[in-house]
Amino acid sequence: MFIALEQLEEEPVRFEETFAPDQMEYATEGLRQVAPLKVAGIASLLGAEIHVRGSLATQLELECARCIEPVAQTVKRDFDLYYRSLDESPEQDEIAVPRGEEELGFYSGDGLLLEDVAKEQVILSLPMRSVCRPDCKGLCPHCGINRNRETCTCSAPAVDPRWEGLKKFSPVK
Repeated sequence: MFIALEQLEEEPVRFEETFAPDQMEYATEGLRQVAPLKVAGIASLLGAEIHVRGSLATQLELECARCIEPVAQTVKRDFDLYYRSLDESPEQDEIAVPRGEEELGFYSGDGLLLEDVAKEQVILSLPMRSVCRPDCKGLCPHCGINRNRETCTCSAPAVDPRWEGLKKFSPVK
Protein backbone atom coordinates (compact mmCIF):
# COMPACT_ATOMS: atom_id res chain seq x y z
CA MET A 1 0.00 0.00 0.00
CA PHE A 2 1.33 3.41 -0.99
CA ILE A 3 0.65 6.25 1.43
CA ALA A 4 0.56 9.31 -0.83
CA LEU A 5 1.21 12.86 0.36
CA GLU A 6 -1.67 14.03 -1.83
CA GLN A 7 -4.07 11.77 0.11
CA LEU A 8 -2.69 12.86 3.47
CA GLU A 9 -3.17 16.53 2.64
CA GLU A 10 -6.93 15.87 2.46
CA GLU A 11 -7.33 13.65 5.54
CA PRO A 12 -5.55 10.99 7.62
CA VAL A 13 -5.33 7.55 6.02
CA ARG A 14 -6.33 4.47 8.01
CA PHE A 15 -4.75 1.19 6.98
CA GLU A 16 -5.23 -2.46 7.77
CA GLU A 17 -3.09 -4.72 5.62
CA THR A 18 -2.07 -8.36 5.70
CA PHE A 19 1.13 -9.48 3.99
CA ALA A 20 1.49 -13.17 3.16
CA PRO A 21 4.69 -14.95 4.24
CA ASP A 22 6.11 -15.02 0.71
CA GLN A 23 5.19 -11.38 -0.03
CA MET A 24 7.94 -9.64 1.98
CA GLU A 25 11.65 -9.94 1.23
CA TYR A 26 13.82 -9.36 4.28
CA ALA A 27 17.49 -8.61 3.72
CA THR A 28 18.36 -10.63 6.84
CA GLU A 29 19.83 -14.07 6.25
CA GLY A 30 18.23 -16.90 8.22
CA LEU A 31 14.94 -15.05 8.68
CA ARG A 32 11.68 -16.51 7.40
CA GLN A 33 8.17 -15.18 7.94
CA VAL A 34 5.93 -18.19 8.66
CA ALA A 35 2.60 -16.46 9.33
CA PRO A 36 0.81 -13.49 7.77
CA LEU A 37 2.11 -10.07 8.83
CA LYS A 38 -0.84 -7.99 10.01
CA VAL A 39 -0.38 -4.22 10.11
CA ALA A 40 -3.00 -1.70 11.21
CA GLY A 41 -2.90 1.99 12.04
CA ILE A 42 -3.23 5.52 10.78
CA ALA A 43 -1.03 7.88 8.78
CA SER A 44 -1.39 11.65 8.92
CA LEU A 45 0.45 14.77 7.90
CA LEU A 46 2.02 16.88 10.65
CA GLY A 47 3.52 19.94 9.02
CA ALA A 48 6.00 18.59 6.49
CA GLU A 49 6.31 15.19 8.18
CA ILE A 50 4.31 12.00 7.70
CA HIS A 51 3.25 10.58 11.06
CA VAL A 52 2.56 6.82 11.04
CA ARG A 53 1.22 5.05 14.13
CA GLY A 54 0.01 1.53 14.45
CA SER A 55 0.82 -2.03 15.38
CA LEU A 56 1.94 -5.20 13.69
CA ALA A 57 2.06 -8.90 14.49
CA THR A 58 3.51 -11.97 12.84
CA GLN A 59 5.39 -15.20 13.48
CA LEU A 60 8.98 -15.60 12.29
CA GLU A 61 11.51 -18.36 12.13
CA LEU A 62 15.17 -17.51 12.75
CA GLU A 63 18.30 -19.65 12.75
CA CYS A 64 19.92 -20.49 16.07
CA ALA A 65 23.24 -18.65 16.23
CA ARG A 66 24.97 -21.78 17.56
CA CYS A 67 23.43 -24.82 15.81
CA ILE A 68 21.43 -23.21 12.92
CA GLU A 69 18.25 -25.06 13.94
CA PRO A 70 15.00 -23.08 13.49
CA VAL A 71 13.89 -20.83 16.36
CA ALA A 72 10.30 -19.53 16.54
CA GLN A 73 9.95 -15.80 17.21
CA THR A 74 6.64 -14.03 17.79
CA VAL A 75 6.60 -10.36 16.85
CA LYS A 76 4.00 -7.97 18.29
CA ARG A 77 5.00 -4.35 18.11
CA ASP A 78 3.45 -0.90 18.35
CA PHE A 79 5.10 1.92 16.44
CA ASP A 80 4.86 5.71 16.38
CA LEU A 81 7.07 7.06 13.59
CA TYR A 82 7.76 10.30 11.77
CA TYR A 83 9.06 10.54 8.20
CA ARG A 84 10.66 13.62 6.69
CA SER A 85 11.18 14.17 2.97
CA LEU A 86 14.70 13.54 1.72
CA ASP A 87 13.99 16.04 -1.04
CA GLU A 88 13.73 18.85 1.53
CA SER A 89 16.71 17.73 3.63
CA PRO A 90 20.17 19.23 3.29
CA GLU A 91 22.25 17.66 0.54
CA GLN A 92 24.71 15.49 2.42
CA ASP A 93 25.86 11.91 2.20
CA GLU A 94 24.81 11.39 5.79
CA ILE A 95 22.16 13.29 7.69
CA ALA A 96 22.57 13.80 11.43
CA VAL A 97 19.40 13.09 13.39
CA PRO A 98 19.00 15.57 16.25
CA ARG A 99 18.75 14.20 19.80
CA GLY A 100 15.16 13.30 20.62
CA GLU A 101 14.31 12.57 16.97
CA GLU A 102 15.62 8.99 16.87
CA GLU A 103 12.25 7.71 15.63
CA LEU A 104 12.62 9.86 12.53
CA GLY A 105 12.82 8.23 9.12
CA PHE A 106 13.07 9.60 5.62
CA TYR A 107 11.07 9.12 2.45
CA SER A 108 11.71 10.10 -1.14
CA GLY A 109 9.18 11.23 -3.71
CA ASP A 110 5.51 11.79 -3.05
CA GLY A 111 4.87 9.29 -0.27
CA LEU A 112 6.01 6.07 1.32
CA LEU A 113 5.27 2.37 1.12
CA LEU A 114 3.59 0.73 4.10
CA GLU A 115 5.55 -2.43 3.24
CA ASP A 116 8.83 -0.59 3.90
CA VAL A 117 7.58 0.70 7.25
CA ALA A 118 6.42 -2.79 8.30
CA LYS A 119 9.59 -4.51 7.11
CA GLU A 120 11.78 -2.07 9.04
CA GLN A 121 9.75 -2.58 12.23
CA VAL A 122 9.95 -6.37 11.94
CA ILE A 123 13.72 -6.26 11.51
CA LEU A 124 14.10 -3.85 14.45
CA SER A 125 12.15 -6.25 16.67
CA LEU A 126 14.62 -9.11 16.15
CA PRO A 127 17.05 -10.07 18.88
CA MET A 128 20.76 -9.56 18.21
CA ARG A 129 21.29 -13.32 18.48
CA SER A 130 18.68 -16.01 18.69
CA VAL A 131 19.45 -19.27 20.43
CA CYS A 132 17.22 -22.36 20.36
CA ARG A 133 17.83 -22.93 24.07
CA PRO A 134 20.22 -21.47 26.66
CA ASP A 135 22.34 -24.63 26.87
CA CYS A 136 22.69 -25.11 23.09
CA LYS A 137 26.00 -26.86 22.37
CA GLY A 138 26.18 -25.71 18.75
CA LEU A 139 28.00 -27.33 15.86
CA CYS A 140 31.38 -29.04 16.08
CA PRO A 141 33.89 -26.69 14.43
CA HIS A 142 35.73 -29.68 12.91
CA CYS A 143 33.09 -32.09 11.59
CA GLY A 144 29.99 -29.87 11.66
CA ILE A 145 27.83 -32.30 13.64
CA ASN A 146 25.01 -30.82 15.75
CA ARG A 147 26.26 -31.52 19.29
CA ASN A 148 22.72 -31.20 20.70
CA ARG A 149 21.65 -34.37 18.85
CA GLU A 150 24.83 -36.42 18.60
CA THR A 151 28.10 -36.80 20.42
CA CYS A 152 31.06 -35.66 18.43
CA THR A 153 33.89 -38.17 17.99
CA CYS A 154 36.50 -35.65 16.90
CA SER A 155 39.72 -35.71 18.90
CA ALA A 156 40.67 -32.67 20.90
CA PRO A 157 42.02 -30.02 18.54
CA ALA A 158 45.76 -29.51 18.54
CA VAL A 159 46.77 -26.19 20.02
CA ASP A 160 48.48 -23.89 17.56
CA PRO A 161 52.05 -23.48 18.88
CA ARG A 162 51.85 -19.72 18.31
CA TRP A 163 49.33 -19.52 21.21
CA GLU A 164 51.47 -21.49 23.69
CA GLY A 165 52.93 -18.30 25.18
CA LEU A 166 49.47 -17.24 26.37
CA LYS A 167 49.11 -20.29 28.65
CA LYS A 168 51.20 -18.61 31.34
CA PHE A 169 48.48 -15.89 31.61
CA SER A 170 45.59 -18.33 31.90
CA PRO A 171 44.25 -19.06 35.43
CA VAL A 172 43.29 -22.60 34.30
CA LYS A 173 46.19 -25.01 33.78
